Amino acid sequence: MRQIALPFLEDLYEVTHENVHLAVRDGLNALYLERFAGPDSVDVVSGVGVELPLHTTGVGLVLLAHAPIAVFDELIASGPEKLMPSTMTDADALRSRLAGIRASGMAVSINEMSPDTFSAAAPVHNGSTRVVAAISVVAHAERVIDPNFQLSVRLAARGISRSLGWRS
Repeated sequence: MRQIALPFLEDLYEVTHENVHLAVRDGLNALYLERFAGPDSVDVVSGVGVELPLHTTGVGLVLLAHAPIAVFDELIASGPEKLMPSTMTDADALRSRLAGIRASGMAVSINEMSPDTFSAAAPVHNGSTRVVAAISVVAHAERVIDPNFQLSVRLAARGISRSLGWRS
């Protein structure tokens, strides 16, 4: 997957010059397989091989939205940690948010993992239409109003998905 995704992630980085991520679900965490970051990118705690809770990041929210319901139930039963004031941990609110992510095909996370950051994330599908990964751009929170981030992430995710055999 990483090899297939790499050209699309590189293009996404060239368009944004911000943090670009590729992650997969590992239990209740998002496992980061790739990260690009520019010299002026916002500081983040992610990195290759790092695992972060699903409910706290854009890629994690996408992966959680497309995970079996048992994963959501396990996360809620574990007592999800509120890492930032904006981190969503209420079961009903999170359930509603995940439904919105599935409907829109995007997750936008603002100040939920790190201060002054936002993430725009989209799912990566395989040939059987299952969501197997997520990609994101993470930038300074004030850049959330730039529609190019969401569009660019969505297009890159579709390109990776098509390379994995997905057809819309």
